[in-house]
Amino acid sequence: MTDNNPYAGKDLSPESEKFLAIAVHLLAIPFEFFAPVIGFFVLKGKGPFIDHHVRESLNFGINMALVMVVLAISIVGWLFFWVPMIYWTVMHIIAAFKAAQGEFYKYPLTIRFVTR
Repeated sequence: MTDNNPYAGKDLSPESEKFLAIAVHLLAIPFEFFAPVIGFFVLKGKGPFIDHHVRESLNFGINMALVMVVLAISIVGWLFFWVPMIYWTVMHIIAAFKAAQGEFYKYPLTIRFVTR
């Protein structure tokens, strides 16, 4: 494997990395915070492609959890409690699609708490 190969992992084939990246994004829809956290600890160091997608999914989950807490605290936020849920579902589907294409996708409007 060459150094410019985005799938240059030690343990996983390129197809496995793509499949796991797609799985992490799609499993984050019903299991929002748990799938990326488990993926972060289990798949850490398996390859640069899967590392990137697991970190992105985890950072997006942390951001969405913070948004939901802020909306739950505010009285007006209860009226818009459904908006982040739709946004996070759509963004996970887009991220899974980009992972299937082999792209290093970054969620927009996301603070990156977990970097390496």
